Amino acid sequence: MRTYLLLAALMVAATLVFAEGQPQAPCPVMGGAVDKALYVDAEGYRIYVCCRGCIDAVRADPAKYIEKMKAEGVEPEKAPAEAPVK
Repeated sequence: MRTYLLLAALMVAATLVFAEGQPQAPCPVMGGAVDKALYVDAEGYRIYVCCRGCIDAVRADPAKYIEKMKAEGVEPEKAPAEAPVK
């Protein structure tokens, strides 16, 4: 019995370790599949959403959704650096 519990604990720990840093797939607001054409650049990250309604939610509190994604093991994509003005 102890062997099975230890094995289960190791499997859970390994899953958590390997799950970190995965790319964003679900919308952090509604949980649906993201549309790569819909996003908000905030706090140095690009946050993809599933619909236009979620854009306003992310713009209102981007830190909330960035933290939510990180807590779920999602590594938010870095927003592209802005080109310098000439």
